[in-house]
Amino acid sequence: MGRSRRSKPLLKKVTITDVAAEGKAMCRVEDRVVFVQRAVPGDVVDVQVTKKRRSYYEGFPVFFHEYSSIRQEPFCEHFGVCGGCKWQALPYEHQLKYKEREVLNNLSRIGKVELPESMPILGSEKTEFYRNKLEFTFSNNRWLSEEELQSEEPIEHRNGVGFHIPGMFDKVEDVKKCHLQKDPSNAIRLAIMDYALEHGLTFFDLKKQEGFLRTLIIRTSSTGELMVILTLFHEDKENREALLTHIKEQFPEITSLMYVINAKKNDTITDQDIILFSGRDHIFEEMEGLKFKIGPKSFYQTNSEQAYELYKVTREFANIKQHEVVYDLYTGTGTIANFVAQQAKKVVGVEYVPEAIEDAKVNSAINGIENTVFFAGDMKDVLNFNFIEKQGHPDVMIVDPPRAGMHADVVETILTTAPDRIVYVSCNSATQARDLNLLDVRYKVTKVQPVDMFPHTHHVENVVLLERK
Repeated sequence: MGRSRRSKPLLKKVTITDVAAEGKAMCRVEDRVVFVQRAVPGDVVDVQVTKKRRSYYEGFPVFFHEYSSIRQEPFCEHFGVCGGCKWQALPYEHQLKYKEREVLNNLSRIGKVELPESMPILGSEKTEFYRNKLEFTFSNNRWLSEEELQSEEPIEHRNGVGFHIPGMFDKVEDVKKCHLQKDPSNAIRLAIMDYALEHGLTFFDLKKQEGFLRTLIIRTSSTGELMVILTLFHEDKENREALLTHIKEQFPEITSLMYVINAKKNDTITDQDIILFSGRDHIFEEMEGLKFKIGPKSFYQTNSEQAYELYKVTREFANIKQHEVVYDLYTGTGTIANFVAQQAKKVVGVEYVPEAIEDAKVNSAINGIENTVFFAGDMKDVLNFNFIEKQGHPDVMIVDPPRAGMHADVVETILTTAPDRIVYVSCNSATQARDLNLLDVRYKVTKVQPVDMFPHTHHVENVVLLERK
């Protein structure tokens, strides 16, 4: 490691000039771009290069000669280690500026389409404790701080529960306080940690694939309800029941306490049986008087309050009339479909995941919505001419695809179907721009509204209205 490090240059006294993709900062040294972790524009730093490529370097600051005038003190003790909230040193108004610029750059550079004047990015009112879901990992190989490594005191234990260190699959930062989810999220995690240490419960070993405690999911909701899902690597009835009983007694406010026995090599539990220990097997979210049932496998936007703002923009752009048929593609659990149903004659939702479609149907039923229909299947297979003939020609299409954007066949079907208006919601403006370029033969972009859902990260949503030329 030492030999490799010495073969890579130390760049002295370079000035950080900009923000780049994925939350990295950047500067130029001679003709080469250098991407730098944990720096902000205006910092003057020595950069240790860790990766050399023909056209760019990557590295991290080892010494600060000057701190930027815009730099602020990160609020979290885990900043720079756990890998989340990478932009804490950058004031929120600057984060918004860079996010907005990224969206517009992608739309113009990749999309190469004529754009209207964009509306200013919609910031999140909450910049801390805004998430409604977090997943923590138990590990018997936690990340040791420099202080611990240099201390002469013996290390008491290597157990931790928190987030994976970026680039190190088997190392976990033991999180004392996370600023992403409101109470009692931190208290629940710390109480389980204390109980486990006191009772000698084993933490998961990712390399050896052994141990008892594996992951912890905590979901909070705007209605004040709370779901806790504990994943164990193997069954141990006595210890499992004792731990779950302890959690239930310590936190009587938990609405839904569940557990999973997952002996697979990966942490995903979507294909596992999730067993109810106490309470009910779901919680409710609420938005504008609508209730949404959230099960342990349900998808729901992780920033509830900002999701409401995102959906209001979507509904406003769609401008649905009472006689119009709306298609909601990639509908998920039908949140947008149910949110706009009151304005429409009929809403048709399509989604790949069958369980999500069942949730969407339930969400319509519990809200007394009778003008929605939902279908499960691969979008490019479901969305064909027989389907459209049977369900009615869409006047409006709302699309909210995954990060990869839309399959070319889906774009082709949309172009042939030719709804009057398309509202394209995206979490990746680069793939959105690519799709806008394909739609440009028949559609004109008339509105653009970036929306920030994830403060202190580089992620940004964008909503675009396309109208038929």
